[in-house]
Amino acid sequence: MTRKAPERGRHGSRRFPFLPLFVSPSRPSSRMPAERKIIHVDCDCFYASIEMRDDPSLRGIPLAVGGAADSRGVIATCNYEARRFGVHSAMSSRRALVLCPQLLILPPDMARYRAASAAIMDIYRDFTERIEPLSLDEAYLDVSGKTHCRGSATLMAEAIRARIHAEVGITASAGIAPNKFLAKVASDWNKPNGQMVIRPADIEAFVAALPVGKVPGIGKVTAERMKRMGIVLCADLRHFERVELLSEFGRFGERLYHLARGEDDREVCADRVRKSVSVEETYVHDLPDLAACQQALPELIERLDARIRRAGSPAFDGLNCKLKFADFSQTTVEQAGRHFDPDHFARLMRQGFARGGGKPVRLLGVGVRLASGEDAPSRQLPLFE
Repeated sequence: MTRKAPERGRHGSRRFPFLPLFVSPSRPSSRMPAERKIIHVDCDCFYASIEMRDDPSLRGIPLAVGGAADSRGVIATCNYEARRFGVHSAMSSRRALVLCPQLLILPPDMARYRAASAAIMDIYRDFTERIEPLSLDEAYLDVSGKTHCRGSATLMAEAIRARIHAEVGITASAGIAPNKFLAKVASDWNKPNGQMVIRPADIEAFVAALPVGKVPGIGKVTAERMKRMGIVLCADLRHFERVELLSEFGRFGERLYHLARGEDDREVCADRVRKSVSVEETYVHDLPDLAACQQALPELIERLDARIRRAGSPAFDGLNCKLKFADFSQTTVEQAGRHFDPDHFARLMRQGFARGGGKPVRLLGVGVRLASGEDAPSRQLPLFE
């Protein structure tokens, strides 16, 4: 499909005013309750912020938390001074030092980060019991119907952020909206240490002017593919029928159809079901050939088996193997299956290696897709375990 979306007029400013979240819009979406008030809270450069909190001498210098450059380390997060040089999370530490030679990279201290996260969770619980953690530093809160701060989700977000700063010593940003999609987008709008509210009356204009690259789930590759199709803004996506998006993007196309209209009826789930269990390893030296990959596989499978047991030995219905090659391209091979068979993982690994055309491998991973339905695990592994 190569047809392009129609020409667009020039859109105005993407900034929207800080106004209370109305609960009775004149034209509510047919897919979401008008009364829902969702807050997405995201701590600013969390790991780096904890380091700067505990050692003030680190403030004002380019700082990152991650692995060492000489051992194939990866940046977990970095402060805003480092980001000005183009450093970002998931970048190799070696590349980060090329961009910013004065960058200080500290090893992660997960015990301190978990302690800070637990304190933040306690703050959330003073406002609502409907909390969906996404990671140590990020969560959705459903504050619909809550009476704190005169029932204003905007004021609740301000109060939560103020308490995080006062009690934990770091800053956080927040997005307030009638659904999870919009709240997450909004929380990134005025970072760091800011917030944004998207009222029901604002949704139509806001989403129409939203660049597709801002939509969660659309990465650089997909955004480039969309650009070639003439899709730059969510307004452009609306020119495509649901069946066209399904044909072009698979199951994600159905979600794109609704997100382009600001629709997201997902609930804030306090007990999210874990969908997969996996382990992976980035090697100090590339695995040069298939034989080296085969030799490394048993140790990964053993670690995966141990992790599945720690998760309570949940039922699973699929296996997968992930390979990242020396040029940073990667592939994942999957198959249906309910048996933890090392031979199956070995076959998937061989298929993945063949896709790379014999290139050396820098990362190997194995995992299982957990079963849905009656056999699925009832809850996620504890966040602070």
